[in-house]
Amino acid sequence: MTQRRERGGWSARGLHRLALAALAVATAAVPTIAVAGAGAAPTTSSATAAAAAGIAPDLGPGTLVLDPSMSTADIQAKVDAIATAQVSNEMGPERHAILFKPGTYGTADKPLNFQVGYYTEVAGLGKDPGDVVINGSVYVRNQCGSSGCIALNNFWRSMSNLTINVTTPDFGCYSGQFWAVSQAAPLRRVHVKGQTTLMDYCTGPSFASGGFIADSRFDGAVINGSQQQFFTRNSTVGSWSNGVWNQVFSGTQGAPAECFPAATACGGPYTTVAKTSVSREKPYLYVDDAGAYRVFVPAAARDTSGTTWASGSTPGRSVAISDFFVARPSDSAQAINRELARGRNLLLTPGVYHLDQTLRVKRADTVVLGLGLASLTPTTGQVAMSVADVPGVDIAGITFDAGPVSSPVLLQLGTRRAAAGQGPSRAGWSDAADPTALQDVFFRIGGPYVGKATVSLEVNSDHVVLDDIWAWRADHGNGVGWTSNTADTGLVVNGDHVTATGLFVEHYQKTEVIWNGEHGSVTFFQNELPYDPPSQAAWMSSPGHEGYPALLVGSGVKSFSGTGMGSYSFFNQGVDVFAANAFEVPTTPGVRLHDLLTIFLDPSTGKGGIRNVVNGVGGSSTIANPDVPVTVVDYP
Repeated sequence: MTQRRERGGWSARGLHRLALAALAVATAAVPTIAVAGAGAAPTTSSATAAAAAGIAPDLGPGTLVLDPSMSTADIQAKVDAIATAQVSNEMGPERHAILFKPGTYGTADKPLNFQVGYYTEVAGLGKDPGDVVINGSVYVRNQCGSSGCIALNNFWRSMSNLTINVTTPDFGCYSGQFWAVSQAAPLRRVHVKGQTTLMDYCTGPSFASGGFIADSRFDGAVINGSQQQFFTRNSTVGSWSNGVWNQVFSGTQGAPAECFPAATACGGPYTTVAKTSVSREKPYLYVDDAGAYRVFVPAAARDTSGTTWASGSTPGRSVAISDFFVARPSDSAQAINRELARGRNLLLTPGVYHLDQTLRVKRADTVVLGLGLASLTPTTGQVAMSVADVPGVDIAGITFDAGPVSSPVLLQLGTRRAAAGQGPSRAGWSDAADPTALQDVFFRIGGPYVGKATVSLEVNSDHVVLDDIWAWRADHGNGVGWTSNTADTGLVVNGDHVTATGLFVEHYQKTEVIWNGEHGSVTFFQNELPYDPPSQAAWMSSPGHEGYPALLVGSGVKSFSGTGMGSYSFFNQGVDVFAANAFEVPTTPGVRLHDLLTIFLDPSTGKGGIRNVVNGVGGSSTIANPDVPVTVVDYP
C-alpha cells in the first residue's frame, strides 16, 4: 500500500457524488514504552503477581482503562491526547490500548466522539458487545498531504467488543460513524446503531483500500464508497452501498447478492458466500461481574452465518488472568519463555518487544494475546515465535516486525514435514474440533527500520484458521529498497485443512503465497506485487517464465478452493516488468477458484503488468486497460 494507490478507479468528484447519494439513502432509512532488554527478569511480572492476588493487573503505561464513573470531559481529554500523538505516528514505537469497563459513556447532550490513530486499540471490557455503550462515535478520517486527503495508509488500529449509539450533533459532513481505513485495522464484535461509512467523503480525493469486519452488527447503512476491496465475515449489515474492485462477504446476513464482475443489473462487484466453513473468533480481555479480569476464548465453529452473540453470549471458555504471564517490553525473551514453559498463557501489554531468542509455545490451547498492537522483533536473525506440534493454540493482536538480521521465518506453526504435502495428519495434535488460530496477526518487513526475513508466516500444522492476516513488505518508510528490506514470501502453507479468511499479502520479492497443503481454503485474498523489481531479468521465477505469481498452489495438491481473490501491479522503476500469471494452480478437479481479478495501477508512471489472471487464462492488465478489473469468474 502506498500513496500511489490514489489512482484506484474512482475520480474524487465521482466518489463524492456516490457518497452523497448513499448518505441521502441512509439518512432517509436510519433516523514511553520501555524497550526490552536482553538481561534476566523476574519469573513473574508485577502484573501477573497482582492478578494472582486478586488485584486488577497492571497493564502497562500504554494502557488506559476507563470507568463509567469518570466524567465525559475527563475521558475526552485523555483519549484526545492519545489521538494527537498517534494520528500521524505511522512508524513510531508507541503503542496504546484504550479499554472501557462495562457501562455507558457519553450522553445525547454530551456525547463522546474521538479519533483513533496508529497503534491504538479501542475495546470494551464487557463479556458481550452490549455491556459497553458509547453515545457518540469512534472514528478514523483521511490523512491530508501533498496528494490530497486519503485513507490509503490508515493501518494498525482496531476497535472491538462495544456498542456505538451514533451521536454526532454539529458534526456537519462528519455526522455518522466514520472508519476510513486500509489494512490491519479490524472491526470485531462491534454493534453500530446508526450509519457507518468506510470512507471519509468529507475531504478529497478520499481513497481507501482494504479492511476487515467480523462478528459485528450494523443496524444502519454501511457506505463502502471508495474502498477498493473489503472483507466482511459472520456479521449482519442493514445495507451495503456499493463495491469497487473486490467486495467479499462470508456468512454475512444482509449482504448483497453475488454480482461478479460488476453489472448494471446487480451493482457489485460482490462475492457472497452464504456460510463460513470454519471460524474461530479472536480472544478478548474482559471484566466479570465480580470485577476480576479474565480472557474469553471463543470456540471454533463450522458452517455459520451472523454474529456469535446474536442469541446470547459467545460460546467458548473463560480463563483467569492469573493463568497469564502479563508481560511488558522490558521482560526478556528468556523470562517470557520461562513462564510459557511453566504452562502459562501470555498477555503482551502495549509496546515493542526486542527479542534475542525465539519465543516457544509448546502447550496445547495456549493463548498469546497482544494489547495495543504489541510488536515482536527478533534481533539476532532467529525465528521470532515458534509453536510446537500441539492443537488449539490461539495467537491474536500481534505485529511481527522483521529485524536487521535476516530471519528464516518470523512465525512458525508446527514442525516442517520431510517433504511438503506428504504424510498423514499427526494423530494426537491435529484436531479439527480445536484448530489453532491466528486473528489480527500482522507481519512487516521494513518500515520503522531495516527488516529482513525469508518467510513471514510458515504453517506446517493441520487444522489452522488464519483470520485477518496482513503480511507486508514495506513500500514506504525506513529501510525500504530492493536490496534493503529483503523477503521472499509472505505465507507458506504445508499443513492440511488450513483455512484463511481475510488474507492480505503484499510486495514480497518472489511468490507471495505458496500453498502446499491439502484441503486448503482462502476466502478473500488481496495482493499487490512488488513495486520495485529493478528489471525483468531480476524478477524471473525460472528461465522463460516472467515474474512470480501472487499465489501458487503446489503441483501435487489435489484439493484447494480460493474465492474472491485479487492481485494488482504497479512497477515503479521506469522499466517494463511483467508477471506471467497472478495465480498458478494445478489443473485438477479438486482445485477450484472463483471470482478472480487483476488490475494495472497508476497509468501515469506504472510499467509492465500482469499477462494473465490464472494459468494463461483471463487476459492481461497493462497500460492498455488501467484501473479496469480483468476477471475470471470460475477456474477451471
